[in-house]
Amino acid sequence: MPDRTLILGGARSGKSVAAERLLSAEPDVLYVATGGEDFGDAEWADRVAKHQARRPASWGLAETIDLVPLLASSGSPLLIDCLTLWLSRTMDSVDVWSDLSRAGLVEQRITELADAWATTARRVVAVSNDVGSGIVPADPGTRLFRDLMGRLNTTISLTSDQVLWTVAGRTLPLT
Repeated sequence: MPDRTLILGGARSGKSVAAERLLSAEPDVLYVATGGEDFGDAEWADRVAKHQARRPASWGLAETIDLVPLLASSGSPLLIDCLTLWLSRTMDSVDVWSDLSRAGLVEQRITELADAWATTARRVVAVSNDVGSGIVPADPGTRLFRDLMGRLNTTISLTSDQVLWTVAGRTLPLT
């Protein structure tokens, strides 16, 4: 039986460190970074460098939002960091920000990802932000992002073997 773990929490809560800790005994992990290019953003480059410095040198790296083929294949454990950036970049890829009626295309990709997650034979740990606990966003695009993020987290959570909540560097199981 595969081990599918979802780690949720707020921004900078320690989710990535918790995910890395869960897989620390594994010599061969594929770290899947969904954040994309930094395009000259020094702060983003610094975040990426800190993540890279924490990971064992033996871990591989894939920078992609094309998660379905990775989940469908066999191999070493996956650490997906993170589903929040996956959703943002997926929304970018279908240009939903300029035409909110394209949200159905994003929902289709969420369904495809959730199906692959539910049936993967790989051990996988994914990190995702809980963005629904704050204020209601003022604009329709950001509200759509919040709503889709909630749908994605719920869908992945319901087919996970383990769901963890991280706050202030502490990780608690959700049952």
